[in-house]
Formats: sequence, structure tokens, C-alpha cells
Amino acid sequence: MPFIVVIPARYASTRLPGKALREIAGKPMVQWVHERAAASGASAVWIATDDARIEEACRKFGAHAARTSPDHPSGTDRIAELARRERWPADTIVVNVQGDEPLLPPELVRQVAELLARDAGAGVATLATPIASLDELLDPNVVKVVVSAAGRALYFSRASIPWHRDAASSGAQPTQFTGALRHLGLYAYRVGALERLASLAPSPLETIEKLEQLRALENGIEIAVAIAGQRPGTGVDTEADLAAVARILEKR
Repeated sequence: MPFIVVIPARYASTRLPGKALREIAGKPMVQWVHERAAASGASAVWIATDDARIEEACRKFGAHAARTSPDHPSGTDRIAELARRERWPADTIVVNVQGDEPLLPPELVRQVAELLARDAGAGVATLATPIASLDELLDPNVVKVVVSAAGRALYFSRASIPWHRDAASSGAQPTQFTGALRHLGLYAYRVGALERLASLAPSPLETIEKLEQLRALENGIEIAVAIAGQRPGTGVDTEADLAAVARILEKR
């Protein structure tokens, strides 16, 4: 089953500027991510960037690198620009792999692409894992997803959903997390749905929760969800994350 991976990689980062080029075990982080994506069996892997330094680094290790507008508010918009430029057909499946996931299992990239390929009614597919602790459920930086019996996303939130009413009284915090799912920021799009999504204005719920995927749901774009075949590795947002990932990769 053919699919394309695109890795959006911008230079600016609030917590870790230039992180795409930060060295991990002798390679820039974006190279590690590219290698993980290429191992998924994708028919092509692109890196879409707003920065000449990232573009040059990518070309040095043989990656397809494309310069995109510096004005894009999200990776989705960056990928949509590349899809339009390359004239990919509307039914092409494109997987968005975040540029700060050097430990991402390649199997998950293929899993999300295959999920979308099997679901003709969905425009987007994504993965989730079971919430593993109460702290994880209560953490607003952990995005939760509620899924229908048909395997479609009903809602995404930073809040603790589903809410175990009987486990919390008088508005107190819940004490159970059974059945709650953590959303993984890994998406597969059909190009037609991707271009439509990028053309839409931010939606009310998206603006409130600061979750772009809610724009799809509010506009009737179905999102297929499956449980990830394995838990992903640590992403890189901070210097501490970078050091932790470096320790792992140096051992390999």
C-alpha cells in the first residue's frame, strides 16, 4: 500500500530553538526522524521546512527537502502547500510525522497509513494509547480522545475525559482513569481532506482547546482512531528531553 510521509520541520521553537538541527549521537535530530519514517515502508519521505539551514542539512544526508512558506501556523498547512506544489492526487495518503520524534516506531507510521486506507469514509486517521495513570489523565498537556463504537473520534480535549462521575463527588477530581485514551500526534490524511482542512478558518472549539484536530470534527471530516500497536518513544521539547533521548540512542 503506497503512502507518503512528510516531516514538517521549522527552525523556531519556543522551548528549544533550532531543535530540528540539535545533534543527537552524531546526527541532527531531523535525520533520526527521517530514518524512522523511511523504515516504515513509505514510498517517499519529504521534509518540509521554512529554513535554509534545515534544508541544507537534509540535503547532506540525502533527504527530499522542500522549502515552504514561513507564515504557516501549523505543520498541516506546511504539508498542504507541499501537496499542492507536487500535485498529489486527492486520494493520496500522506502521514504527518512530527519533526521532534526521533524514537517514533516505524510500525506506527505504517499502522496509521493502513488504518486510513481501510476506512473509505474517513478523511483523517490517528492513533491513541490507554491512559496509564491518574496524573496522565489530569495533565492538560496530555490530549485525550473519546472514540465511538465504530472507531471514529467523537472529541479531543485537554480535559479529563471521559469523566468518571461516580468516582468523583461534588465536583472533585476523578480517581479513576479506566477507559481513557491518550491521543498521539501522528496523523494520516487523504490529500483531498488535507487541502480542505488547510482552507478552513480556525473553528470555535479549536480556538478554545488549542487543538487543530477539532477543526476537522467541527467541519464534518471523519477521523478514524485505533489503539497504537506499541507506545511511542519520548518526544523532544526541552533540553532534558534531548538529553534523555541522546542517552537512549547512544546505547543503540
